[in-house]
Amino acid sequence: MAAKAVANNLSLAPRKARLVADLVRNQYVETALEVLDAMPKRAAHAIRKVVASAAANARYQDAALDDSELYIKSIFVDEGVTRYWIRPRARGMAYRIRRRRCHITVIVDEAREEQA
Repeated sequence: MAAKAVANNLSLAPRKARLVADLVRNQYVETALEVLDAMPKRAAHAIRKVVASAAANARYQDAALDDSELYIKSIFVDEGVTRYWIRPRARGMAYRIRRRRCHITVIVDEAREEQA
């Protein structure tokens, strides 16, 4: 039984968050949480919260679910809203600043013998 968790409009650049998401894709949830705890990147904390939430959603849907059998079926990072503003520079020029945001979606499922 698949369960899903989404975090919208996180203050992370999607390009940087995808680097962390690629490391935990198709791993068991327990292993992924350990990897994310030890990772020094800023996106690891946000992705860890979403993975833990998806696992909790799966436990809520099926109380007889074995936590050790949950794996990350799908994880993807999409672009969110980008905030633009302008900073003045020398000789009357202006630089555009872009503050990017992202949406993180995690889908966990129960591993079966034929999937392994």
